[in-house]
Amino acid sequence: MARRALTGVVLVGGASTRFGSPKALATIDGETFVDRARRTLAEACDEVLVVGKPGELPFDVVDDGTDVRAPIAGVVAGLRAMRTEVAVVIPVDMPLLTPDALGLLAEACRDAAIAQRGPLPCAVARRALPAFETGERRLRTVLDGLDTARVELEDALLANVNTPADLDTLAR
Repeated sequence: MARRALTGVVLVGGASTRFGSPKALATIDGETFVDRARRTLAEACDEVLVVGKPGELPFDVVDDGTDVRAPIAGVVAGLRAMRTEVAVVIPVDMPLLTPDALGLLAEACRDAAIAQRGPLPCAVARRALPAFETGERRLRTVLDGLDTARVELEDALLANVNTPADLDTLAR
């Protein structure tokens, strides 16, 4: 069976208040989180979009079009901008995700697919966009209302960096 065409979406619109500086620019193994996310997505996807707030970071982003700091804003912008029928969405602060893990989410996607600790990372079908445009701000609430598959990924891959201490722990 042929692999379905995919869009990769990196969410970079968070405030990074607990981290103290933009997480997209944090580094691990000499690579910024955003570059690592782009590279990982490029290995699994046909196109890669970085979604966030224009002018906040030293690179271009797809404008999430809102002042809201919520992952759902980035999901909506990514689904609107993508050229494929399915997107794999990752937050910039999960630097251990792999192309294989993202492929598992994409393969399982009905309306959506999430890892066991979801809501992110996730895969979302374009046809689910209207459910994300209702004004609900909680990504989990929208995903719970869809035909969402749950995919068991290695827990270590889902490490989330919220503080400099988290990054120190991960780097060790």
